[in-house]
Amino acid sequence: MASRHQNTPSPDPHTPGQLQRRLGVLDSTAIGLGSMLGAGVFVVFAPAAALAGPLLAVAVALAGLIAYCNAVASAQLAAQYPSSGGTYVYGRNRLGEWPGFIAGWGFVTGKTASCAAMALTFGHYVAPEYATPLAVAAVVVLTGVNLLGITRTALLTRILLGVVLATLAFVAAAAILGPHPASDGDGSVAGVAGAAAGGWGVLPAAGLMFFAFAGYARIATLGEEVKDPTRTIPRAILAALAAAFVIYLGLALLLQWHLPAEQLAGSTAPLLDAVTSSQLSAGAPFVQAGAAAACLGALLALITGVGRTAMAMARERDLPSPLARVAGAHTVPFLAELTVAAAVVVLLLSTNVLTVVGFSSFGVLVYYSVTNAAAFTLAARPWHAPRWLNALGFLGCLLLAVTLPPASVLGMAAVLAVGAAGRFLVLRRRLRRRRAAA
Repeated sequence: MASRHQNTPSPDPHTPGQLQRRLGVLDSTAIGLGSMLGAGVFVVFAPAAALAGPLLAVAVALAGLIAYCNAVASAQLAAQYPSSGGTYVYGRNRLGEWPGFIAGWGFVTGKTASCAAMALTFGHYVAPEYATPLAVAAVVVLTGVNLLGITRTALLTRILLGVVLATLAFVAAAAILGPHPASDGDGSVAGVAGAAAGGWGVLPAAGLMFFAFAGYARIATLGEEVKDPTRTIPRAILAALAAAFVIYLGLALLLQWHLPAEQLAGSTAPLLDAVTSSQLSAGAPFVQAGAAAACLGALLALITGVGRTAMAMARERDLPSPLARVAGAHTVPFLAELTVAAAVVVLLLSTNVLTVVGFSSFGVLVYYSVTNAAAFTLAARPWHAPRWLNALGFLGCLLLAVTLPPASVLGMAAVLAVGAAGRFLVLRRRLRRRRAAA
């Protein structure tokens, strides 16, 4: 087992089996922000408003605080361990093999379900009657883009991000222009469900909003492909998080000002409703196109991140070793990418993904709790990353996790248990083989 405090050397770009460093600050920030402004921005405000009511902005702020703790921890660790795999690598090096495995397994399984949900959301926005075939096609095409190399992934991410930002600016303009029925009458913006939930609704609402900020993990999982990682990764992570926080908080305030509370809490497409209820209602198709672009951007980044984490786990034989193969002119983990794509397609064809995607929430919070615990062990740290911030992030992740719906908690806990049991059995079999060979 690797020493807990042993630095992992930066991969040699000329070493066979290693990825190449091609991403700068701009590309890395775009990938992170593109992940955070995915399909979630077009749907997350409604269920969060139903839970938090007039305290929606507080839920966004709480989610942003925990996300900041996690981002600082991720930046510290990614700069010190600039290889693919993210918290899977950090957990192994700082805490031991088992915490690393739990983080990696939770990320791979939870985010695979999220990939399927993103693809299906894209299909529903473009042509609901052909949602599944379109979702499968999106996965196939975007996997093909990833196989062309990380610079192609970054270029397409920037293009899609530009479309999404333009769409969100249009939604904000529509909300500002009004009319504003939400401010009529007694001036309350509290939804019926949010008012009933009271202050306790802020916690599960923050849990939902947190995942809007979780895209910066994609920057860390691509650490092996970032130029000058000690400088680039922290800047890209914090820049992407800051931009996402401003956008989410602004949209939360505008939506509550513009839409009646009951409409916002019960909407399946709150940003689209904001436009159709405004003087700019003719621009509704533009919002639908922006939502489709957001889904594609998030799906592209997710497939990339899951593939890299699977590759890192395969390097340590926590997943089948062939998944670690890197080949081709563009040096990509082609077998890991294809395996992730195949798993997503199977989910799309065999499962109602929208009923199980909530399980990934618990897995992501477990993932970041390991991130904070690993960062807590670091001796050298910048002034803006004190240990108490890591402790706050760790406790915050656990708090948000336990407030999730019981089905989500139990479902993902079962998945984590199955993975742990499988690893335990594989390790026992390897030990018996070594003893027999001795």
